[in-house]
Amino acid sequence: MSNIIYKNINKQPLWADTGVGVWLEDRTGNRYLDTCGGVAVSSLGHRHHAVAEAFEREARNLSWAHAGSFTTAPAEELAGLLASWSNGLTKVQFLSGGSEVMELALKIVYQYHHENGEPDRRIVISRRQSYHGSTLGMLAISGNGQRRSVFEPVLGPAEFVSPCYEYRDRQPSESVEEYAQRLADELEAKIVETGAHRVAAFVAETVVGSTNGAVPAVPGYLRRVKEVCERHGVLLLLDEVMAGMGRTGHHYAYLEDGVVPDLVTVGKGLAAGYMPIAAVLVSDRIHDALGAGSGVLQNGQTHVNHPLACAIALAVQRTIVDDDLLANVRERGRQLQERLEKRFADSPHVGDIRGRGLFAGVEFVKDRETREPSTGGAALTSALKQEGFRKGLLLYPGHGTVDGEIGNHVLFAPPFIVTEADIDEMVVRFGEVVDTCMKRG
Repeated sequence: MSNIIYKNINKQPLWADTGVGVWLEDRTGNRYLDTCGGVAVSSLGHRHHAVAEAFEREARNLSWAHAGSFTTAPAEELAGLLASWSNGLTKVQFLSGGSEVMELALKIVYQYHHENGEPDRRIVISRRQSYHGSTLGMLAISGNGQRRSVFEPVLGPAEFVSPCYEYRDRQPSESVEEYAQRLADELEAKIVETGAHRVAAFVAETVVGSTNGAVPAVPGYLRRVKEVCERHGVLLLLDEVMAGMGRTGHHYAYLEDGVVPDLVTVGKGLAAGYMPIAAVLVSDRIHDALGAGSGVLQNGQTHVNHPLACAIALAVQRTIVDDDLLANVRERGRQLQERLEKRFADSPHVGDIRGRGLFAGVEFVKDRETREPSTGGAALTSALKQEGFRKGLLLYPGHGTVDGEIGNHVLFAPPFIVTEADIDEMVVRFGEVVDTCMKRG
């Protein structure tokens, strides 16, 4: 009898024993090819020598230092590196996970407006079919109905607009540009309806992750959204906890969209799973306003700028640069997209294959021509995952893809070190999984 509280209360998960590269092994010797980096976390795979060496080296220095009294070389160097890639977000703070940095980002947003003399700016606008973290504060601004569920009565207020979900929502008569403009107009209308003086921020995932499977913004969308925000004094906060740190083939996913937000959060891939760490980056404008006001960031947590976590993340990010892994992400991402499209070209069960870099989604349908969503629900999600285990494949399936209730997808986010042969093997095994599950109905 285990003393651990598991995600599925009445079911013990597999025992993970060891891992090498893109493979995991359980204690009975079964090996699993990792298509999803766990949950888009394990970007360097397992037992990476450079990270192991950094652990040994840095553990001989500091275990921990209070960030209110000390700064450290690893934290300063990592912050400088992340800022240098950001195209204008120059100030950084590190915490332990994505939900934490999203909470911190919103606290910074509120404090910024308060110290700028606009304390009524308290409302956040987010998007339906979004997810920004598991805390009550983040669930309140997440449009993921499944995850809000039982907590709905205690969640704070927020406003929601349409997602940027081209496969489902762009009208046949609309160009991509017209669709992007329609969504920007909807956001502006929501700001005006709410009262611009009451709106603090617009929050969005640059590429939507787990909720509906690697749905990217269409070209021009984020640029138009930023223009709307600037007209009304609303801050743009982009959530790249899942999509950032190289996952899409760029250090930040927004760099591909030709826009720079006021704040961005990153997390999962920052230390590639070797340590719990995440970060929020903000502009000089925001940082300077806080400095000119109270001069104190109204937030305190135990592991702020944790020196060992920062050192490991620094080793991970330097490895990604030194080994030119972003090029591999882009190349293997193209391969993954092409192989999936070829494998399911004639499948009546696959409606859309999308994504950027090594961040791809496969959406299932009942009817390919009408795009009628899959109604497999949680049962299909479980079947895909379990059949994947049987075929030695780690998968990240989901349900509620379309509106929180209907639809199914699988999210691909393999490690950046994945090879051409690995991608081919993933698609072959995944095809077998889909064929088996769909035959069962």
